[in-house]
Amino acid sequence: MRAYGRRHRAWQRRHSQPLMLVADEPSLIAELARLLYRYRSELAPFTTAAALFITAAFLHLSHPTAWPWILGATAAVITRALTRGERLEERIYAATATACAGAWLAIAVTAGPWHGPLPTLLIVGTLAGAVPWWAHRRRRARVRVDRAIQAWPDIADSIGLAGSRVMSAVVDVWGWRARIKLNNGQTVADVISRVPAIESGLGTRTGAVRVEADPAHAGRAIVRVLAQDPHAGAIPWRGPSVQSIADPIELGVFEDAAAVKVSLLRKHVLIGGTTDSGKSGVLNNILGNLAACPDVVLWGIDLKGGMELRPWASCLARLATTPAEAAALLRDGVRVLNARAEAQSRNGSRTWTPTSQTPALVIVVDEYAELVEQAATAVESAESIARRGRAVAVTLLAANQRPTQKSMGGGALRSQMSVRICLRVRERRDVDLILDNGMLSAGWHAHTLDAPGKFYLLADGQTQPRRARAYLVTDDDVQATAARYADTRPTLDALSDAALQEPDDEPVIEGELIDPEVTLTMALRDAPSDGLSVPELMHLTGMGRTWIYDRLQTRAEHGTARQVSRGRWRAD
Repeated sequence: MRAYGRRHRAWQRRHSQPLMLVADEPSLIAELARLLYRYRSELAPFTTAAALFITAAFLHLSHPTAWPWILGATAAVITRALTRGERLEERIYAATATACAGAWLAIAVTAGPWHGPLPTLLIVGTLAGAVPWWAHRRRRARVRVDRAIQAWPDIADSIGLAGSRVMSAVVDVWGWRARIKLNNGQTVADVISRVPAIESGLGTRTGAVRVEADPAHAGRAIVRVLAQDPHAGAIPWRGPSVQSIADPIELGVFEDAAAVKVSLLRKHVLIGGTTDSGKSGVLNNILGNLAACPDVVLWGIDLKGGMELRPWASCLARLATTPAEAAALLRDGVRVLNARAEAQSRNGSRTWTPTSQTPALVIVVDEYAELVEQAATAVESAESIARRGRAVAVTLLAANQRPTQKSMGGGALRSQMSVRICLRVRERRDVDLILDNGMLSAGWHAHTLDAPGKFYLLADGQTQPRRARAYLVTDDDVQATAARYADTRPTLDALSDAALQEPDDEPVIEGELIDPEVTLTMALRDAPSDGLSVPELMHLTGMGRTWIYDRLQTRAEHGTARQVSRGRWRAD
């Protein structure tokens, strides 16, 4: 039996069973400590009052004559609070709370904190100071930020950014922003692609999170959370912000309240966005500022009968509303460009400096796609200006709904646009059409813009996807601004004006350019028996395919033209 017992104990030592430890429920003290830590910001007035009472009791017993030192320290703290606070109401609150606490502490050190009405005054003062403290927006925002930082590791694990951490966080006017240290192998593009998941994890509203790259480190991202939309309401235009085209124009404000400023000197501009996105507002903003500049001449092209640009007619040196007028205007723009380039070459100067005597020339084209469709011959002139006009201060400002390669007449012109303003678009892919390839994946989410006038700006010094809202320019603003500056608009310099007086190589009838309708009639009448093809008619009239088909269909309905064979036409 003893041998069996020894063998049994040896077997138990070798094959001991695992123990399962059952943890007790969290104790009341631990749960209370957790709640106190979680709501430490809300309880700050009471913890401050308790600290004052304990301090007063200690000093009353050990240094009852220390009250002059207390009052001196209180005065120093009040002075600092009045000069260092961010907002006036915050400075007043801090100074008042400090004065009351210092006065109570000085009296309590002398008489004892339990003497007479001092305990009652401490309780009443604490409650009175707690109300504005609890209601203060920035304090509540800091609490939310602190809780978001604590929850970020769990959120990051659940959305595929495991290992990332919050390095710092700052509360601002509209919300808060944090600098995120990404794990090895993670990029800012990974964070941008997970913006909806971040919004869900933080419990924010849809569209509240913005992500930008940290210019100082590729492995970091700046995440901005907006508690409310700073651009929820329209921002009234305050009038022209510049007096020279060399000055940056103020278009609107970013979400951090910083002004959106962009220089248009020697810059071609593209404004893109769907219907009702606010293109006209941005265009009016730019025209209103340029109208106030005595060193820039404005020409306009509006093939919708002048509906958009005619209110600015008094400030426009020329306004083209027909395809023939548009083609002539752009040809004249090339003439000005050539004359200035020749003069610069003779003078050995590289750039044209705009002044009131030698102004810049800005050609504004509303709905550029209409120009491509209705005046195909004008596209070549526009592309020439886009390629060569910057140095001699002859630039284009084109607005278009969807600037595809076809609607822009080819890729040459769009590639020259160095300032791009992208308003709301219908499809995600349109972001890359307006801004550039890859911008959608880089966080330029113009398809999520939810109000007219909200836009992204891509220009020199503006390479981060920061949302902005343009100033609202009303019809009354347009009329008042146009009337104010109509009599002070400059004229072209003598050199440019002389270039426009040279004979035109284009065909002329009685001093006017040949009407493409007349050209089409003559071409169909003189067509051979097998007719003319649509490309041949486009070449002869200088008009686009859509224009040709519309006219041919109308003429066929009226019996003045017929289709001889597939795609070939002649007069009937």
